Amino acid sequence: MLDTVTREKPPSTGADLPPLTSGDHLSLAEFERRYRAHPEIKKAELVEGVVYVSSADYIAHARIHSYIDLWLGNYVAQTPGLEIANNLSVLLDLDNEVQPDVCAWRQESPSVTFDAHGMMVGAPDFVGEVAASSAANDLHKKKAVYRRSQVAEYLVLAVYEQAVFWHNLQDGTYVLLQHDANGIYRSRVFPGLWLDAEALWTGDLQRLLATVQAGLAMVEGEG
Repeated sequence: MLDTVTREKPPSTGADLPPLTSGDHLSLAEFERRYRAHPEIKKAELVEGVVYVSSADYIAHARIHSYIDLWLGNYVAQTPGLEIANNLSVLLDLDNEVQPDVCAWRQESPSVTFDAHGMMVGAPDFVGEVAASSAANDLHKKKAVYRRSQVAEYLVLAVYEQAVFWHNLQDGTYVLLQHDANGIYRSRVFPGLWLDAEALWTGDLQRLLATVQAGLAMVEGEG
């Protein structure tokens, strides 16, 4: 666990600092200093010491992002003891500060704390990212970082291919979850968190949420 008291959190020095630029190699302290000095930058991440600045969302990405927030939020609303956030700054280690599209975690999780700035320190139980395609950074460098940080489940939605990559951490390795005969993916970390991939891609929100209800009902029945 990183020390949130002694870790350097330098104040912004204003517009005299250069902006964050994708491809920059920066220390965590310098990344945070520049990020705070340039509030016009809405989303930037430090992955393995390299800066990635996100451009404005296009409609396909933004739509799926909103659907996945709704899907996961509906599950969390009916599952006591869980928290959810989107675009939350998450400090994983001294080379990696990320802002996943959505994440969820157990309130009693010993691996998660928050520093004085409201940044999460540690690994959430679940991370979801919406990617332009399967060639995106989310399925390569960030996947390795999340695995090393022991994020239990990592979901990547590749918009261009309309593909679901749901990784479950097993013995330190990410294993891809497979859908069932009906095209439903089932979380191994959060019981009853089911995803209907076809409903997601077609925007059938009633069916998307009905699948969550079915998963929760099965868990309740087993209890």
